[in-house]
Amino acid sequence: MSRKLMVVVMATLIMGLTSMACAPSEPEGRTRVDVSALGPQVGEQVPNFNLPDQNGEMWTRESIMGPRGAMLVFVRSASW
Repeated sequence: MSRKLMVVVMATLIMGLTSMACAPSEPEGRTRVDVSALGPQVGEQVPNFNLPDQNGEMWTRESIMGPRGAMLVFVRSASW
């Protein structure tokens, strides 16, 4: 890596870390959400469900289980 590129990368990292350190921890007017009170927690067994996928195929908890269990990942998006 050239010296000039290394200097640019380091300067960018330093500026980014500085702005993160100086940023307020909580935006004004927002309340912190206690995620431990929302939905199933890591390692907890989810209740039985019967839900369609994007192709209309129905899935249940039992149908997604493999020999070592299953991992459900929920992604939140506001741009659907």
